[in-house]
Amino acid sequence: MAVVVMQQASAETPAAVSGAIGAAGLTVRRVPLGEGTTGPLGLGDVEGLILLDAPGPADTVTPALVRAALAAQVPVLALGGGAELLADSAVRAAATGAPRGCPEPAPAAVTDPLFAGHEPPPTAFRLGGSAWGVRSTGEPGHPPDATCGETMAQLLGRFAELAAFRAEHTTTRTFFTQRADAWEERFAYQAPAYAAAVTRMRLRPGTTAMDLGCGTGRAMPALRELVGPHGRVVGVDVTPAMLSAAARHGRTEHGHLLAADCTRLPVPRRSVQGIFSAGLLDHLPDPRAALTEWARVAARDCVLLLFHPSGRTERAARHGRPLDPADLLAEHNLRPALTATGWRLDEYEDASGHFLARAGLVD
Repeated sequence: MAVVVMQQASAETPAAVSGAIGAAGLTVRRVPLGEGTTGPLGLGDVEGLILLDAPGPADTVTPALVRAALAAQVPVLALGGGAELLADSAVRAAATGAPRGCPEPAPAAVTDPLFAGHEPPPTAFRLGGSAWGVRSTGEPGHPPDATCGETMAQLLGRFAELAAFRAEHTTTRTFFTQRADAWEERFAYQAPAYAAAVTRMRLRPGTTAMDLGCGTGRAMPALRELVGPHGRVVGVDVTPAMLSAAARHGRTEHGHLLAADCTRLPVPRRSVQGIFSAGLLDHLPDPRAALTEWARVAARDCVLLLFHPSGRTERAARHGRPLDPADLLAEHNLRPALTATGWRLDEYEDASGHFLARAGLVD
C-alpha cells in the first residue's frame, strides 16, 4: 500500500512526510514534477495522495490524476502550491460538467476526520470527505515550508492513519470508479438472471428490500416488482461513481440509492424484510462482520439471497485456477459462517449457470 507524494523533481521528500507515512504502515511513492517528468498513469494501488507542489505548464497528467482521485474519493492532502492545484482541479471538474461530479471547496472544520477535533488552520479547506488543502500563508515567492512544525506533523500523521484506515474502501472505489460508466452495457445480458434470482426471494408486497453492493442497481427493478408500489427498495454501494451510473440508467425510478459501507448500515434494527447481494460477500475483508450487520437490520421474517450469475466452478475456470476449498461460498464454509452470525441456510445451488444461497434468520 502506497501514498503518492508529488513534488518538484529537485526537492527531497520532507522527513515529516515520509515518517508519517511509514508510521501508518504505508510506503512512499515519490512522483517528481517538472520538465520532462510525468505523474503515475493510474491509481491502482494508491491509498492516498500528498501534493506538495503544483505541476509545470506542460504537465497534463498530474491534474488529470488529481481529478480521478477526487472522483474515486482517494484521500488527498495538498499543501502550499499543491493546495492551489487541488482547488483548481475541483473548479475545472465542475466547469466541464464531469459526469461523476466533484465537490466544491469549503472551509475545513473541527468535525473533519483529518483534524480530529483540533481547530484547522485558517487557510485549510476540504473537498467532500476525502480531500483537504492547506494554502500557504507566506509572502509571495517565499512561502513557508508547509511540512514544518508540530501542527503540520500531527496533520500529516492523521492523514496517513486515515489513508491506512480507508485503504480497503479506497481500493474498491478506485477499481469500480474507472469501470462505472461501461458497467451497465458490459453486463446487460445478465439482467434476466438477476430478475430470476430476485423472484426466488418471494417477498411480500409492501415490504422493504435492500440490494447491498448494488453497483448500477440491476436487481432494483425486480425488487420493486416484488414489493410493489407501497414497498421500499434501497440500493447500497460504497462507490459513488457506481451509484451515479445507476441513476443515469433510471434506477431511482425503482428505489433509493445510498452511498454506505455494507458493514455499517445507517438503517434501524429489524427494519428490512429482504436483502439481496450479488458478488459481494466473499470479496469483503470481514464477511462475518457483514453478515452480523445484515442480521441486525433484518426483520424476523427477512430473506437473505446471495447470488452470482455464474457458478463457482465457472468463475474459477475463467480465472485459470482450481476451486479453492477455502472459498467462503463453498457450502461447507458458508453454512457455518451463516449459522455463527444468526442466519439459517435454507437453499444452496452452485450450478453451471449461477450461484444462489437463500437464508433466513435463526428462530
